[in-house]
Amino acid sequence: MTPAQRKAHRADAHHLDPVVMIGGDGLTNAVKKETEAALNAHGLIKVRVFSDDRAAREAMLQTLADELNAAPIQHIGKLLVLWRPLPEREKTAGEDRLPGPRDVKVLKFSKRGGQRPEVKTLRVLGNQRLTTGGQIKRAKKKPVSIKKRNQD
Repeated sequence: MTPAQRKAHRADAHHLDPVVMIGGDGLTNAVKKETEAALNAHGLIKVRVFSDDRAAREAMLQTLADELNAAPIQHIGKLLVLWRPLPEREKTAGEDRLPGPRDVKVLKFSKRGGQRPEVKTLRVLGNQRLTTGGQIKRAKKKPVSIKKRNQD
């Protein structure tokens, strides 16, 4: 991994919270399994180690990186940062489906003040949209720019 890539991953990991905690028992099989699951889900993770021994923390970082096939990004204080590219996910059967119907509550205010607004529940289908006036209209297709039209 190049220093520029490591720097970019460090910047991405700055706002992350630790997802794996290593306690007094050290690097157990359960910790390795949890770290593996977190790397599969997120790719870039922080690990907090509750140990005061710096050499032990560095050894844990190297062990995790070697056994889980991950790149060690950073070791600062008691935080370790690991990165591994996300595995390719298979598409599920209904992943590319359009959104289904949803129920929307519309408030219609009275022209005279002091009366309660009328509440109507409308069902909006996947190919419809709700206007500001509370009307249901068919969704318009997004206009495609000339450049994108010519690319296809």
